[in-house]
Amino acid sequence: MSQRAIIEYPDPRLREPCAAVTAFDASLEELVNDLFDTLATGSAIGLSAPQIGELQQVLVVHVPDDDYGPRCYINPEILSTAGYGIVEESCVSVPGVVGNVIRHPQVDVRAWDVHGEPFEMRLEGMHAVCLQHEMDHLEGKLFIDRLSWFRRLRIRRAARRRAAEVA
Repeated sequence: MSQRAIIEYPDPRLREPCAAVTAFDASLEELVNDLFDTLATGSAIGLSAPQIGELQQVLVVHVPDDDYGPRCYINPEILSTAGYGIVEESCVSVPGVVGNVIRHPQVDVRAWDVHGEPFEMRLEGMHAVCLQHEMDHLEGKLFIDRLSWFRRLRIRRAARRRAAEVA
């Protein structure tokens, strides 16, 4: 178990769709533990495997003080949704950017736990919103893709400038 470095936009790995997990073994358990360790060191409430360079359908969510507690979702699939709401989001992979996006405040999800046991849950509130955000990562999408084209253009330009300064 260890903290891992967060990949930041515009790294192309964030745009790659992730493969489904087929082996529920010790390496998967290590990945999940690394995700929780990395999540615990920051201010985020969710983290997905591609954000630490692992292109697998694995994500973790821990919204402090909610009824769900820290949860791991492997190969998650949204079965149904209810409602729409505008939510202010940010992302550790897109530092310094905050934007309003439309999300469902309630979702029914099917996923597997780290031991390969399937489960279904109804999620509400911030946990449901966070799950949707992290599931976007598994498809190679970022929350900024849900913003206006002009806002995305400004974010892209700023990210390129930052990348050029680092190089």
